[in-house]
Amino acid sequence: MKVSLLGTGLMGFPLARRILKAGHPLTVYNRTQAKARPLVKMGATLAASPREALRCADLVVLMLSDAAVIRKLLLGAPVRELLRGRSFIQMGTIGPDESKAVAAQIKKQGGDYMECPVLGSIAEIRNGKLILMFGGSETRFRHHREFLKCLGRPPIRVGPIGAAATLKLALNQLIASHIVGFSQSLALIQKSGVEVSLFMAILKQSALYAPMFEKKLPRLLKRDYGNPNFSTRNMLKDVRLFLAAAQAKGINAPVLAAARNLLASTLRAGLTDVDYSAVYEVVRG
Repeated sequence: MKVSLLGTGLMGFPLARRILKAGHPLTVYNRTQAKARPLVKMGATLAASPREALRCADLVVLMLSDAAVIRKLLLGAPVRELLRGRSFIQMGTIGPDESKAVAAQIKKQGGDYMECPVLGSIAEIRNGKLILMFGGSETRFRHHREFLKCLGRPPIRVGPIGAAATLKLALNQLIASHIVGFSQSLALIQKSGVEVSLFMAILKQSALYAPMFEKKLPRLLKRDYGNPNFSTRNMLKDVRLFLAAAQAKGINAPVLAAARNLLASTLRAGLTDVDYSAVYEVVRG
């Protein structure tokens, strides 16, 4: 199966490597071509435009930053005619209503759309542990399941389009809530002179512990947020998407709204494309 991948950033690049390793002919496109060029040495073809990428593919995988970029690259006049007869799997994090809207527009042009957001980061992709959540019909799930298996764990069908996007937001808001909560606790521990090692030892014995805490602790202690697995910018985007979805369902989320404000302050401090754990800088003061 000929595959094109649009978006070779933090997540797209290692996904491309797995697609190549599985033996699929792969064409890649990225708005910043330098990020995609190393994949050529691994066997990929570099497309100069989304139009060129679509022409080369039966299946198009989207790992783009947000729904606005998807609309810009796929739904404009230059490429609209090429949607017909092609399948699209959207793997980034967008809102459920955004996913449904993109699906409707692709279907109107004769294309086929599915969503398959993922849980995990670069390490999980490399280790084949990425969790894949499929939104779409049972028929399309069965048809694409074997391809998706090459990207991580066996995919799980959540429900129709929009369901997997919703689940992804529900999970990502926990990431934001966890890092803010852990940052608050760690800041108090450090500023009060309590041993961090003692704090962690007791935390790990309790039901309060989450592996993320230990994973992010070295970054927070060193206050080094380079080489991100997930950026502050994208975390803030996902929190905003969750809050919009929650508001539409009449759900109160004041704690996450506070986390949104802290993340926004982190961006204003210039910590935009670093690891999202940089929110510690704002929390710590």
